[in-house]
Amino acid sequence: MSGVLLEIENVSVEVEGRLVVQGVSLAVDRGEVHVLLGPNGSGKTTLLRAIMGLPGYRVEGRLLFEGRELNGLKPHERARLGIALMHQNPRPLSVKLSHLAREISRRFGTPLDVLRDFALDSLMEREAFKGFSGGEAKKAELALTILQRPKLAMLDEPDSGVDLESLKVVGRAINRLAEGGAGVLLVTHTGAIIEYLRRVTAAHVIVRGRIVASGDAETVLEAVKRKGYEVLARGGIP
Repeated sequence: MSGVLLEIENVSVEVEGRLVVQGVSLAVDRGEVHVLLGPNGSGKTTLLRAIMGLPGYRVEGRLLFEGRELNGLKPHERARLGIALMHQNPRPLSVKLSHLAREISRRFGTPLDVLRDFALDSLMEREAFKGFSGGEAKKAELALTILQRPKLAMLDEPDSGVDLESLKVVGRAINRLAEGGAGVLLVTHTGAIIEYLRRVTAAHVIVRGRIVASGDAETVLEAVKRKGYEVLARGGIP
């Protein structure tokens, strides 16, 4: 059995007959943070949803989690294995955030006091995500993800639409996840969250569904800022 937490081997993903992700290979181990950078529509979110097994995503290639094939498993089965997905835009729910948090806490045996640092008290008796600001939604969604005690946390743009103070809270929470041994696969468009992460194992640039460059986060982010995604897709990082 493999010692790597998540292995993505030559994975392509088709959505509604359109090939969105093409031949991606990637490995994430425990305690590692991998960042996926790319322009809008490049396949970043599609890859996370395919790993989670959401319906409508047809996968070719192998997805392995702790050496076990994920292909064919339902989303709830993957969640039971320890995989959690934080959505980019969580859907408003007709249930109070406090009820949702208590139910997840009960199901996964995680104490609610892990939410203390998120400063969610004013939101707990509101219906989850209804009318939440960008920062409130991101903090609440990440808090619920942490309550699941994931072995692998997949975070879809935790820095989009987030103010500076919320970004600091989100960054600290991601650091705690990794330091606690979880693997983190994080999607970002701007790279803003990277400044608040203590250690990033690697950054990968996805353009038109393919990984076109990989390296340490500082080098990759500087290359993106200097050259742009399309230039990187043509020439990679020198």
